[in-house]
Amino acid sequence: MTERLFYTDPYLKETTAKILKVEREDGKLRLLLDRTIFYPEGGGQPSDRGLIEGEGFRVHVENVSGKDEIWHEGRFDGRLPVEGETVRLVLDWEWRYENMRAHTGQHILSAVIEGLYGAGTTGFQIFEDHCKIEIDYPGELTWDMVSKAEELANEVVWGDIDVEVELYDELPLELENRLRKSVSEKVKPPIRIVRIGTVDVTPCGGTHVRNTREIGIVKVLRFYRKSRKFWRIEFATGKRALKALDDILEDYWVTVEGMPNKNRPLLKRVAELKAEMEFLESEKDSLRRELWKWKGAALISKAEDIGGIRLVSHIDDWPMKDAQAFAIYFVDKNPGTVLLIAGENYVVFAKNREVEGISMVELLRMVLGEVGGGGGGSENLARGGGFRAPPEKVLELAGRIIKEQFMS
Repeated sequence: MTERLFYTDPYLKETTAKILKVEREDGKLRLLLDRTIFYPEGGGQPSDRGLIEGEGFRVHVENVSGKDEIWHEGRFDGRLPVEGETVRLVLDWEWRYENMRAHTGQHILSAVIEGLYGAGTTGFQIFEDHCKIEIDYPGELTWDMVSKAEELANEVVWGDIDVEVELYDELPLELENRLRKSVSEKVKPPIRIVRIGTVDVTPCGGTHVRNTREIGIVKVLRFYRKSRKFWRIEFATGKRALKALDDILEDYWVTVEGMPNKNRPLLKRVAELKAEMEFLESEKDSLRRELWKWKGAALISKAEDIGGIRLVSHIDDWPMKDAQAFAIYFVDKNPGTVLLIAGENYVVFAKNREVEGISMVELLRMVLGEVGGGGGGSENLARGGGFRAPPEKVLELAGRIIKEQFMS
């Protein structure tokens, strides 16, 4: 069993240990030590990072895992270490300390939310730049509710309350009844209970700060409904909270500076731009249909009559989605028409729904059989691309097939 020094002193940044086992896999090294200051991933808290150094080698610890036996994995430089060697362990302290702040902040925020709204925390995870909790709350969560919880959580943080860790082989009934969450059946003694004054008492295997003031601040960044019963709340603490606020404010002010009207609030400016965009889209749609009207008249005047069907072939530089939109409009406005449009390595075949005896997807399949590529569609509309022939040749082939296969 690996001695877990991070429990006896979570502020211990360096120490020595002895290598018990060495494994090498996919260019990385895994070390089992007799003791460690590296916290293994678990309970929503990510594993620690840092260095393990020995004479002639260095391991950059990227992942730590395990319970009784704790394994340290990472890239290594130098020679391969051997069992029995003594090594120096050095934590990435800023990473660990911010995780300690975050984990302790989560205890407080979860306890406050449960006290205010009866919403228990069902999940928790620490990420690189923020944390998330999931709460069981079927009602509607609002910014006012979240802001109130945040305010109370920070009153606890600034209340200078000691964070105590207690160990029990068996929990007294009185204490068990006070826990915010029950002890899992998988937990073996000693049972670790984290107590934050009268605010929170809960079993936890993570690392925590000694005093709530060390957390600095708890800042909710976002919340949203995860499912019918559950909400997800994203928040940050300590330096991560400041970094998150800096990023949000930079994004806000850079966005405002790029607008014609630079006055606050941003919500109003966005609403104005949205209204303007909707107007421009309406204008654009009107102009597009006017263009289609004139373009359609020009094309229909050049239509080829084939057995009572007006066949129109056309090459254009439109994107395929625009060509398809025009094709649908054109055949709808012109009864008895078949339109073949080719662009840069694509075709769109369309027919008026009253035209019988010809299938656009079948026509496309025959064309693909000659010039390669792929595509699909329906009886009235098909599109494809990836041909081994120029647009002119593809349209010429499609027209010939219509005359030979469908109109014979």
